[in-house]
Amino acid sequence: MKQLIECVPNFSEGRDMNIIRQITHEIETVEGVKLLDVDPGKATNRTVVTFVGTPEEVIEAAFLAVKKAAHLINMTTHKGEHPRMGATDVCPLVPVANITMEETVVYARKLAKRIGEELQIPVYCYESAALIDKRRNLAVCRAGEYEGLADRLGKPEWKPDFGPAEFNAHSGATAVGARDFLVAYNVNLNTTSTRRANSIAFDIREKGRVKREGNPVTGKAVVDQQGNKVFTPGTLKSVKGIGWFIEEYGIAQISLNLTNISITPVHVAFEEASRKAAERGVRVTGSELVGLVPLKALLDAGKYFLRKQQRSVGVSESELIKIAVKSLGLDDLKPFIPKEKIIEYMIAAEQNKKLVDMSLTAFADETASESPAPGGGSIAAYAGVLGVSLGTMVANLSSHKRGWDERWEEFSDWAEKGQACKDELLHLVDEDTRAFNKIMDAFGMPKNSDQEKANRKQAIEEASKYAMQIPFRVMKKSYESMQVMKAMATVGNPNSVSDAGVGALCARAAVRGAYMNVRINASGVDDKDFVEKLISEGREIEKAAEALEHEIVALVDGKIK
Repeated sequence: MKQLIECVPNFSEGRDMNIIRQITHEIETVEGVKLLDVDPGKATNRTVVTFVGTPEEVIEAAFLAVKKAAHLINMTTHKGEHPRMGATDVCPLVPVANITMEETVVYARKLAKRIGEELQIPVYCYESAALIDKRRNLAVCRAGEYEGLADRLGKPEWKPDFGPAEFNAHSGATAVGARDFLVAYNVNLNTTSTRRANSIAFDIREKGRVKREGNPVTGKAVVDQQGNKVFTPGTLKSVKGIGWFIEEYGIAQISLNLTNISITPVHVAFEEASRKAAERGVRVTGSELVGLVPLKALLDAGKYFLRKQQRSVGVSESELIKIAVKSLGLDDLKPFIPKEKIIEYMIAAEQNKKLVDMSLTAFADETASESPAPGGGSIAAYAGVLGVSLGTMVANLSSHKRGWDERWEEFSDWAEKGQACKDELLHLVDEDTRAFNKIMDAFGMPKNSDQEKANRKQAIEEASKYAMQIPFRVMKKSYESMQVMKAMATVGNPNSVSDAGVGALCARAAVRGAYMNVRINASGVDDKDFVEKLISEGREIEKAAEALEHEIVALVDGKIK
């Protein structure tokens, strides 16, 4: 699955749109990156840009944007309401899909190093990317702002993490970080009272509310020995919030910033807001996501609400999103369109049409055409998709079988495993065709000079290895999926046992067909150790799949009268 990270650089220019356009143009020149939002502010004289893509491409786009900003923005004349210390003030990277924070930190530091060395801009790493613990806090890194930078750079304790410890008057300094995804999330209330909305927000947000003597509303604020107000914490970590009235909708909302959705996910914030609102006689009518959200946030919400109903979570991605939207009331104020609100879908919209997006008829017609791809590898993967889909269907039917209510979670777990196998195999349907195209591209490389011949040979070797690895992955995943069919043939709904049997037959065909493709693609690989390893392991998987197929079919035949 493709790794995605988001980058949200803040540039110290919010008034000259010509400069802003030149900076964002640099981002758009990088393939594999999508510019999502450009938000200039005149008062702050600052523009927040959001783009997303695969990691290497994102840091390339970020570097180009920082380089352009360093050329166009002169910090000696900059004035604005927002704290800042450089032409590119901050440049955080945010993990979005299939990538850990630890991996994102590596990319952030790689970007910081390049900015420092190639552009001669002092760089401080903050949040999760911090190399020095006290620099985790951005406010600490930016203390004194641009005007205090020259003095600070002269102090040993403020030597930048990358780049020169010298004052760059034109560009200032930049902070590069890695942080969690921030979700702007509003909860709708059946009241027009900002005061009540604020009270609920204070109940929830991590900071809480000011502690008071006696009366919690009108009492004197409690202060500590330094004279600072003391706060009673709210119930949710990593949440900021206030209440406000939205004239456009004629309602009050709780406006929340979820600063770490791995600590407080969207559905947890919604449930807590609903509980605290009810305690104050207010009802939550729905909610609103501002900006974009990672797919995982809605999938997790969908699963949460299905589990509350004691229903199987092993359903399709689109069904999980539908459950999340209805349960959270995301369509309360206006239609919620997933392809416009989910980051991964925004990226996918820019990509070419995939085989798995075709109708059954179109896929069959494409396969039957004179084009060599899709071929046996893609069809083997799709046979695996069909097989595990049948096994998953039996699991879902079993979870809803009358009289088996107490077993819903058992079958939900099997259905979820089946869905995971199905999704991976769907990915491999297209990946097999891409692997074939890689080989064709390699053979089409120039071969005029000795160096070109060497490059071509190396490209053919790598593409051929990849063309072996994809069907090998199909083998492993299809064989793994057969455990779902075996379980359903053993303990699943007896009325659907034949479906589990057909699923096992499809999965076995996928394993055997994929193994043929592993072997035929071996002819283009010179690395004989690599070939022998995959052929040997594939042979064992093929034998195991055959034995498991016979076992499952015997179970099915024994139950069919």
